[in-house]
Amino acid sequence: MTVAVNKPSAAFVAASWSAILLGSCAYLIGLFNAQMLLNEKGYYLTLLLFGLFAAVSLQKSVRDRQEDIPVSGLYYGLCWFALLSALSLLVIGLFNAALLLSEKGFYGMAYALALFGAVAVQKNTRDLMLADKGSLPPLPPRD
Repeated sequence: MTVAVNKPSAAFVAASWSAILLGSCAYLIGLFNAQMLLNEKGYYLTLLLFGLFAAVSLQKSVRDRQEDIPVSGLYYGLCWFALLSALSLLVIGLFNAALLLSEKGFYGMAYALALFGAVAVQKNTRDLMLADKGSLPPLPPRD
């Protein structure tokens, strides 16, 4: 299968990496300096990791479907569920947290920037692979 892919520009690749690094580092630095219990910090750290994984997994599933690579409906649905769960848990946690409204906004924006950066980095990685090879790698044989 051959798919026409434009190679992402170096500026977009750099902006994507900057977004994930800036969002993740800001979120983690804010978490490190927060006046909250260690279990609360662990909750927010886990949400960041879970959200990053869910966003990348969903982006990959969507892209696979666009390129006619088989993705089961169950896995696709689980990807959506995981991402929406991560976002919901962050919103619920921040809503109930004893933080200033500005701090809640900071965590929300850093989280959103990190998720956007993760999706963009994954997209760029895939686009660069396709641009270098000219096509998708062959699918494994089915039994």
